[in-house]
Order: sequence, then C-alpha cells, then structure tokens
Amino acid sequence: MLTTKTLGLLAGLGLLALPLQAQVAASSKLAPGVAQAARRPTASQTVRVRVRDAVAFRQWASQALPTLKIGAAPIANNVLTVSQATAAQLVALTASPLVEFVDVSSRPAHDERLLNSADLTVNSIRAVQRRYSTLTGQGLVVSIKENPIDPTDLDFRGRLLNTPASTVIESAHASIMATLIAGGGNSGPAGEGAARQAGIASSSYANLLPDANADLIRLGVSVQNHSYGTGVENYYGLEALGYDQQTRQLPTLLHVFSSGNSGNLTSPDGSYKGLTNVANLTGQFKMSKNSVAVGATDALGQVAPLSSRGPAYDGRVKPELVAYGDAGSSDASALGSGAALLVQQAYRDQTGVLPPAALVKAALINSARDVGRPEVDFVAGFGQLDALGAVRTVLEKRYQAGSVAQGQEQLFPLMVPAGTQQLKITLTWTDPEAAANAPLALVNDLDLDVLGPGGAGRWLPWVLSAYPSLDSLALPARRRADHLNNVEQVTISLPAAGTYQLRVRGYAVPSGPQAFSLAYEVVAPGFEWLVPSAIRNVRPAQTTLLRWNYAGPATAARLEYRPVGRAAWRPVAPTIDPTQRTYAWAAPDTTTLAQVRCVIGSQSYVSDTFALARPLPVHVGYVCADEILLSWPATPGATHYQVYRLGPTAPEPFKLVADTLLQLTPAQNAGPYFAVAPVLGGKLAERGATINLAEAGVRCYIRSFLPRFPIADTAQLVLSLGTLYHLQAVQLQRLGPGGFQTIQALNPVTRPTTLFTDATATVGLNRYRLLGQDAAGRSFSSDTVDIQLVHRGELLVFPIPVVIGQDLQVAGEPNTPLQLDLYDALGRHVRTDLDYGALNLFSTAGLLPGVYLLRATPTSGGGPARTRRVVLVQ
Repeated sequence: MLTTKTLGLLAGLGLLALPLQAQVAASSKLAPGVAQAARRPTASQTVRVRVRDAVAFRQWASQALPTLKIGAAPIANNVLTVSQATAAQLVALTASPLVEFVDVSSRPAHDERLLNSADLTVNSIRAVQRRYSTLTGQGLVVSIKENPIDPTDLDFRGRLLNTPASTVIESAHASIMATLIAGGGNSGPAGEGAARQAGIASSSYANLLPDANADLIRLGVSVQNHSYGTGVENYYGLEALGYDQQTRQLPTLLHVFSSGNSGNLTSPDGSYKGLTNVANLTGQFKMSKNSVAVGATDALGQVAPLSSRGPAYDGRVKPELVAYGDAGSSDASALGSGAALLVQQAYRDQTGVLPPAALVKAALINSARDVGRPEVDFVAGFGQLDALGAVRTVLEKRYQAGSVAQGQEQLFPLMVPAGTQQLKITLTWTDPEAAANAPLALVNDLDLDVLGPGGAGRWLPWVLSAYPSLDSLALPARRRADHLNNVEQVTISLPAAGTYQLRVRGYAVPSGPQAFSLAYEVVAPGFEWLVPSAIRNVRPAQTTLLRWNYAGPATAARLEYRPVGRAAWRPVAPTIDPTQRTYAWAAPDTTTLAQVRCVIGSQSYVSDTFALARPLPVHVGYVCADEILLSWPATPGATHYQVYRLGPTAPEPFKLVADTLLQLTPAQNAGPYFAVAPVLGGKLAERGATINLAEAGVRCYIRSFLPRFPIADTAQLVLSLGTLYHLQAVQLQRLGPGGFQTIQALNPVTRPTTLFTDATATVGLNRYRLLGQDAAGRSFSSDTVDIQLVHRGELLVFPIPVVIGQDLQVAGEPNTPLQLDLYDALGRHVRTDLDYGALNLFSTAGLLPGVYLLRATPTSGGGPARTRRVVLVQ
C-alpha cells in the first residue's frame, strides 16, 4: 500500500489523475520470469522497469524505496534498469501507478545458425537478379543486429557504414548473415547476397531492446535483421512492445526475426505451457506484431524439424514465413531481409519514396508459396518465401493502400480473367503497440473479406484454432473473421471470371484511423523456369536442383536437355509432376552451353541458355618487380576469357584475352584482386573465385623453397614454383668461405616441384639459396634457408658462447630421445631435461657465467652418451 507521504508526492506531481489500472492484477505488471523468481522471498534480481515518467519515478522511489538501485541512465525511452530488487521491492513497484511493467533483464542472445552452405535459388532470389538486374539494394541500408561484422571481409568492400577497423570479431555469424543479405560477390559467386549493393550497418544484440530511432535514421536503415534468440519466451514484453512501437514511429522500417532453432522444445509458461513442439519461438521480441518472423526449410521446402513454430503467446500466426535455412533459421531470416530490400527498391524506383513496412510485409506474405498444411499453419506460416513473386507484386502494382476508422469500410474492385488458377489477397497493417503483458497484442482490429462478381459469394480469411491443445493447433485453417492477427489472407481457387470487391472494414479501431496495405495476386496458368539461369553455371558431373514455377493441374510432363547447336534433345526425366516444382538433375560431365526444357502436352518450355562449366580458379605464376603473371585452366570451347579486377565495391571487367594467361606490369596491376570467366559461344559464363596477389604465396616464380627437415642426417630441400612459363634455369647454391657457390643446376626446368639432395653437405650448419633466370635474362633469388646436418651418433650444441637467459639449442640424431644433464666446472650437477625432438631447447635461465659440460644420453640405451663444452656469458 502507498504511504500518505507517497500519495502526497503523487498528488503534488499531478499524477493521481492518471489511470491506476486498478482493474488489472498486480501480477500482470510482472513478466513471467520475474514473477517466478519473485516467489522466492530471499532472492533478488535485476529487472527492467518501464515507467510513465522517469523523473517522477526516481522522486517517488527515493522516498518510497530508498534502497532501490536504479541505473543512472535510461536504457530506452522510459525504461530503467533496477539492480538486485527484492521480492518486497517488486511488490511495491507493481503497486505504483508510475510503473507500467517490470520485465526480465537483458538476456544473452545466441546465434541461430548451423554453419554449412547457402542457396539463393530456393527462394527465387537468383531469379530476381536474373530478371531485374537493376534491383541490387543500391541506396538502401540493412542493419545486422548481433555480433560485430568483420570489417576486412572482401564481400563488404566499400559498403560498411559504422564498423571500425579495430573491431574485435566475436563470431563469423554476423558476417555470414551480412553476406547472405548484401554480400557483394567480390570473393566469388558464393559471396553474393540478395541485395549486393546495399549499405551494411552493424548493431549489437547485447541490448535486446530496439536501437535508438535517431541512430537508425542517421544510418538510413530500412531493414534490420535479427538472426538470434534467447530461450523460449511466450509473453508480450518490453522488447515486443518496443519493436511494435518503433515500426509505428518509423513506418518504413521492417524488422525481420529468425523464428529460432527450438522446434522440439516446450514453452515453460504462458497459455501453451507444457505442449510439446509448439509455441517455441526464442525470444519475447519475436512476439511483436509489426515484424516478420521466418522459419527454416531444407532445399526442397520441407520445414526443418528444429525450426521454431507458433503460435505466438496469444494465438497469432508465427512464423509468418519460412525460407531455406540450411538447418538454421538465421539463414532464413537473412534471406527474408534480403528479399525485403529488393521489394523496397522496386517500390522506391517507381515512386521515389520507400514503401510502408506493412506493404513490404504484405508483398512477402502474399507471394509466398504454400507449403505444409494447406493455406496457413503454425509451422510454415503463410508459406515459403518467394522473392520473385514479392518483387513482381510491387513492379506490377498489385497492391492498394487505405485507411479506416471504427465502423468504416473501403472497397477495391479487382478484375479476374477466365482461367485464373487462384486469387490471393493479403491485408496487413502496422498496429499500435499493446500494453506490456497484454493478454492479446492486437489493438486495432480490421476485417478483410472478398465479395464475388455481382455479390455472388463472400470469402473470409483463413483462420487457425488457437485453443491450447495439440489437436486444436493442428487443425486445418478455416474461413472466418480474424480478431487476433494484423495479417489476414483470403485465397480462392479457380475463381469465376468477373469483378471482385476487396473489402476492408474497421471492426474495432480504438486508436484510429488505421492505415493498411493490401497485396493481391491473380495466378494465371503457366510455366516459368527459375533454375538453370544465364547468370549461374551448372557444374558438370554434379547434381543440380532444377526449379520452376507452375500453375495448373497435376499432369504428366517430361524434362530434356541439349547442348546449344544440337538439334536433338536428350532425356533428363521421362515423367515428372510439374506441380512438384523441382527435379534433381545429375548434369553430364561436359563443358558446353546448354538448355533444358519441360514438355507438358503439346507445350514446350525452354530454359535460359546456361553454361555447363566449372568456375575457373586463377593461379599466380609469379609476382616479379617488373611483371606479374596470372593463369587459369582452359575451358573447352571457350573463345575468350574475361578477366576482372576488384573496384571500389565490386568486380569490374579488366581485360578480355584469348589465352589462358595474362602478363601485367605494375602500372597495369591496380590489384591485388582478380577473377576470370570464360566466354562460350559469345556468352559470358560465371566468374570463378577471386585471387589476392598479396596472399597467393608466390614471389618471383618461387612459391616456396624450404628444407625437407631442418635437422637431418641428409640435406634435402624442396622447391615449389608458381609456373614454368618462360623459366630458363635454376641453381641451388650453398654458402661457403668465399660466398654462395652453385652446387646443382637445372636447365631446362621441367617440373613445378623439385627435391634437391646435397650429398656434399658438412656436419653442422648449412645455408642455401636458389637463383633463377627467365628467358629474358632476368634473375631472381629465394630467401636463405638453413639445415643442421647431424650424422648418426653426432651431437650439435649452439650457439657457443650462449648468453644467460637464451635457450641453448641441442641437435641430436633425429628420432632419438635424449636426457640432457648440465655440470659446472667443479663437476656438480646443476640441471637436467628430457628432450624428444631433433632440435631441442635447453634453458639457461638462472645460471651463473662460466664453463659447463652438457652430457646427452639416449634414454632408449641405443648408444653412448656424448659430452659437449658450453660457455655461458652475461
């Protein structure tokens, strides 16, 4: 109960007139985790407290709870950290009208990806890049909220906005997410993301609340990716509230969350407590209404067993989408973010402004391909992300916008032609944030329905049962009014031709008027190839998933292939069902331009002309002072090769050559990054991986020149050359009293790797170098290398004298363990050690200057002990 003194303070501040929410139980102000911990009276916990007025709250707390430890600065707008709050203090906080909610403290977030590989064809992102090459994310910015991004990653060159060069990389995860979303492909085709020219900003998930609006505005962020999670949490906390509020305040900002990798877990609290394999999204921030949560599928569109699934805490549909996640929903979220950037650019390029986040969300959801149970479910949401369909929704202007208040409605006519396979409409709106811990998150409730031509027929949205039982949650969707979600979808299979009316009504709009977005799709029968594509090679002798879009009935079809220029088509699959949309093709082991086709009845659908070829690796032959040599394997049938060098942000065409090598002068270099692609039949094939001259490990002809063993009874050296091109001769030289002298020569040089054996080496230190000459008479040399030659039974000790504190090096017969004993000049034993290598280190630290004897005794008893004199100096 509040004291008289406290009530007087509140009255003086004019706060008693505020609604005290007396009708709400005090426990509703506590997050489930806080309430559970508060049941232990002796426990204390750190919490986050959302207050109406931070100044008034501090004044009240200083008198009502003088020992309460409140953080010096708010961690968000009117959100304060309170440390070591006792159960009694928590009770007092919930009783205060100044306190809106007490939430758990910020929890450690964890990455939600198992690192393997990625494939941007599954969700038709590569198809967007093929058909709409100007959609690259240029001028847009994505924020990666998690660990720091690697500022040295070549695929982000010139596009990182706020990652300092001194950043400590805590994990490769953030860099992989950034690559999937906006990788430039500078390192090679695998490093190209969905929106390869978008700017990239970095943010930390140490703070699970939304970033400051001002920071996001300053950086120009329009999509923020969240590929992380905490534990399974099922309530509408401060984080969910914050993200919903931020989307309302910044209406063009879309937040994309991974659903989580906890699909096999059970919720510890909430309405779905104890129900297995449902309601296990990882983090209360994923309960936000205005964001998009994305689950994970395999390459064939099957939802991954560990992908977290819904419903949300209040029965809403979560996740909204699924995408290829390679055994983790982090990748799926990243692909969703990348697709959102492409949709945003498509809209901006048409209108000059960014679209509302609700429209981007509507386009992504409406274009999704149905997977799992028909229509919508709590496992796959509204279906598999289809970036091509989402982009076309905007480019073809298949959307509407409007606004309704309580009791109002808007009608949008839509003409549906004969033969349409499906009509699909999705309504979304950016709903105002609910109160923390609200039993239902929805504030403004809009209704969508579709009226048939001339009023014949009415179709309601698909709705799922949210009743907390496994049987109910698994029930198929049915048509009825939706008073739970701020996403509603109507589909009509094989609709009759005519004009339909899309109706949006304000069913309950206490905080209005409410703006909304509609996206729709009129699916005509047809077939469209997605993979193979002209922008990506098919690898010979590897299995490639052919992909296509198909609208029509299940029927028999066949797949065929032919090299370009050949009249005859060769069978790939004599019978397929085109509604499956994929086929695993074992590509032939050949190099050619080729096509595939699908034959359905009398119709033949031919793919892009694509290159059946292996990407070309670039080899560095030499990096000499006045010339550099690059080379690559020949591609059968290639007439030319396009060489690329890396520009400020992306690879740029450099030289077109007919040979498989390129010589550059330092003035032409402008490197050090180069890649190459073959030209087949006049068509440019896919680039190979990028080579870095500075990291290729090749100097002037010499890749490496090393002793086979630095301590050995036979002196052998291994020479590895970058190339034999124009190389005339090499000479092995050993240092003698008069300088380096040639002991072996090769003229001509016929192998890239040579093993030299020096039969004239002497016991002890032998120093070598290599000299070479090319056809133009230019000379080059290697670094010097050393070999300690130890014959059987020998013992070498050096340096003599040795400075005290410096290790004494002892070289014995290879593979012979030794016990080393040191004696002073009076014969006293002062130190012992056991050594097992060919070169052993014996510590002299703490010894006095003077003459010593070092005795080495084989521990195996395989030979006599040997003694050497050692001199120690200061």
